[in-house]
Amino acid sequence: MQKRVTFSHRYLPYLLVAPQIIITVIFFIWPAGQAVVQSVLVEDAFGLSTEFVWFENYQELFADPSYLQTFYRTIVFSFSTAALAMGFSLLLAVMADRIIKGESVYKTMLIWPYAVAPALAGVLWFMMFNPTIGIISFLLGKVGVSWNHYLNGDQAFLLVVIAAAWKQISYNFVFFLAGLQAVPRSLIEAAAIDGAGPFRRFWSIVFPLLSPTTFFLLVVNLVYAFFDTFAVIHATTQGGPAKATEILVYKVFNDGFIGLDLGGSAAQSVVLMVIVIVLTIVQFKYVERKVAY
Repeated sequence: MQKRVTFSHRYLPYLLVAPQIIITVIFFIWPAGQAVVQSVLVEDAFGLSTEFVWFENYQELFADPSYLQTFYRTIVFSFSTAALAMGFSLLLAVMADRIIKGESVYKTMLIWPYAVAPALAGVLWFMMFNPTIGIISFLLGKVGVSWNHYLNGDQAFLLVVIAAAWKQISYNFVFFLAGLQAVPRSLIEAAAIDGAGPFRRFWSIVFPLLSPTTFFLLVVNLVYAFFDTFAVIHATTQGGPAKATEILVYKVFNDGFIGLDLGGSAAQSVVLMVIVIVLTIVQFKYVERKVAY
């Protein structure tokens, strides 16, 4: 027999979901609609005249080689950030799950970095990798590595990937640790009795049981890398050097607020929104098939 939730009043369910619907409309639907409208317009820098140009902004966008380079750079940055953040947080979660004494101290210290604002995270890593006063650049110099992300675009790109991934590690750590603690110990003990080593037990038993958590974090981390890393990049490299760290979300800011190309910037934001929506749909359609709930 199927159990159904009943409410005392027929309008109560709508009242309960109304706050979330209002927030979604105000902070997502309405801004997204405004961006779509703005993307088919050309407006002067002072907002005194507006011209409807259909899809000319999109045509100019995809005809621009620099935008296509930014698109490719964003893909590499997003997947690199997600892979680094998830891989390192899973390692920390596995290690923390095995700690017996002082486990609450370790877990609390690993969660704390999530409270750091993205801009502060960017500044933190910027200072540590600063070629003049940074401790990490100093240590790299001792082993023969010349670090200067002001001039080297590859080093700057690596820096923003590390800073963005570090900011997300604590968030991933919480979910991975909760997933590990939900794995039945009897299964692991049975595998150990059968002679399976630690790596074999993790790969054959633990990791498949973590697939729902891993899939959820994959979606969240990719969305984070596409949208929420603006502050990290702005505080660390400001898209430089020579646009080596300029990803799509930062190009929207540069072209819209610095270059005052409002129509082109709106078109870029629409493209970015469509990319993330399509990417999420693809993940739910194909990747989720391999998830065992």
